This record gives sequence, structure tokens and C-alpha cells, in this order.
Amino acid sequence: MAIPHRNWQVKDARAHFSTLIDQALAEGPQTVMRNGKDTVVVVSVEEWERRTRRRGDLVEFFANSPLRDEAIEIERPRDQPREIDL
Repeated sequence: MAIPHRNWQVKDARAHFSTLIDQALAEGPQTVMRNGKDTVVVVSVEEWERRTRRRGDLVEFFANSPLRDEAIEIERPRDQPREIDL
């Protein structure tokens, strides 16, 4: 029986789980299908961390914004503060 590459049926993924892991490490993400539909993806920890790693912080985000040098003016309402019942 040939072991599927990249797309796995649940029963094959279960029966060949070690191979599934090896292929995820060597070849990249492996998709497991249930009832003919893609259901989950098995990826290496390295791949997962690479895809979910934050890139910079909020300060860097705004500093690199293409709108940084635009003359955007935000007008604030000049209303009086609201009264609070004590």
C-alpha cells in the first residue's frame, strides 16, 4: 500500500502516524482529510513558530506605517465633560 504524500485519510494518518510526522518534518505541512474534506494540518514545531511569530511590536508597526508622513489631523470634540450624579 502506497502511503499518501501531503494528503492523508484519517485511517492512513492513524496507521502511519510516525511516517506522517517524518514527512511533516522533511517535506512540510501534511493535510489530514475526513470524509473527503481537509480537516487538520500537521506541521513541524519550527514551521508553526515561524508562521505564528510576531514581527515587531506596536511601536515598530506605527513607525513603519506608510501613513507616518501624512499630515493626518484628528479633531477632538470641544464638548464639556458630562456631569456625573454622586
